[in-house]
Amino acid sequence: MFAGVTRSRLAASVSRRATATSPHMSQVGATATQRRTQFVGSANLPYRRDDEAGPGGRASNAGVKVAVFGAGGFLGRYVCCDLGTNGVLGYIGQRGDEFELRHLRPMFDLGRSRFVFYSPRDRDSMAEVIADADVVVNLIGKYYETKALANQDKFPFLEYKTNYTFQECNVDIPRTIAELCTEMQVDNLIHVSSLAASPDSQSEWARTKYAGEQAVREAYPWATVVRPAQLFGPEDRLLNWFANVAGRFPVVPLVDGGHALTQPVHMADVAHTIAKIVDEPEKYEGRTVDCFGPQDFTYKELAEFVYDITGQEPVVADVPKSAAIASAKVLQYQGAPSFTPDLMQLWSEDYVPPMTQEEYDAQTNGNDNILTMKDFGIEATPMEKVAFSYLHRFRSGGHFQLVEGYQGNLSTQAGHSGKMFADDSGSGR
Repeated sequence: MFAGVTRSRLAASVSRRATATSPHMSQVGATATQRRTQFVGSANLPYRRDDEAGPGGRASNAGVKVAVFGAGGFLGRYVCCDLGTNGVLGYIGQRGDEFELRHLRPMFDLGRSRFVFYSPRDRDSMAEVIADADVVVNLIGKYYETKALANQDKFPFLEYKTNYTFQECNVDIPRTIAELCTEMQVDNLIHVSSLAASPDSQSEWARTKYAGEQAVREAYPWATVVRPAQLFGPEDRLLNWFANVAGRFPVVPLVDGGHALTQPVHMADVAHTIAKIVDEPEKYEGRTVDCFGPQDFTYKELAEFVYDITGQEPVVADVPKSAAIASAKVLQYQGAPSFTPDLMQLWSEDYVPPMTQEEYDAQTNGNDNILTMKDFGIEATPMEKVAFSYLHRFRSGGHFQLVEGYQGNLSTQAGHSGKMFADDSGSGR
């Protein structure tokens, strides 16, 4: 029913997607751009488009419609915030109650978001989310296979039934989205995968992430694939994982000693990258974008880093992968599990980009070069710059527990101050 939507819309909208305004941009637009940059805290967001209705950013119509699948996830909320900040009309797919994603509504101006119910197993409902969108962003993913109790005919009459498998989340659903984009002649598709995606990984999650990339490319060859490293930020499942496990379990296990490497990237940097792609989607058709942080760490170093901030003193044990997987087979049935067999497999392998930044810069394959955040003018945020802001809550007394040096030395400080003033008064000043 959307056959009338053609790729001619791309040609008609290219003029609206200029990367920057001309030197003759009006003073109103320049002022609005400055306000928007100061509010968001990043100069990486695009400027006002030439034909944009409004001053640019908030209270504007950018003339671009973006459908987002997986907006309720960790990365999704930051992507929506950037899209809303840039005056985009958002089509947000939701699988649950209408209030489940209510926190996303203020990220868009009034009337600039459209929330549509869909089922990943209902192709027509997914088409309703896409509708007449110019760009589709797929952020769907799950780090564990969701399970639920179901009835069975024989004793014990209950069984755990898998709701959505890795194959469905990482391969089948992305393939369906890509096929719909082709059938409905959507201008551009952005598919978010992972730097861990590999056909040779021991982790089924990583293998299906790779298979999902191939399925998307086959169904929609000009898709842009974004491959982030592990994400860190206020709601992350990396740094928070160490703090949470220290508070809930008697031992914090490090798989095979925690010697595997990871190079975490700040979630806002990835969201800004996706916003940049949305601003110029035709420029990045068929390209791959790798997003990673400025430094790699072992999981053991991450544990030390987290506990240095939180002040927790857990028992940290080196656990063989086989023992970690055996324990995870029992613990995986918790809600939002901290341990799953597949997660233990994933954390036993390096989770880093295939090249250094210098090797990315030295590529000579033309349009086949793999891009990085540097190509978008985005500088990777160091983990130590933001981690304290959301990890200090795990301290037993918050940041007020550091009595010594914060309050405990006030008398000493007062004595030094009095001496200082006495010396000053005696100097004749």
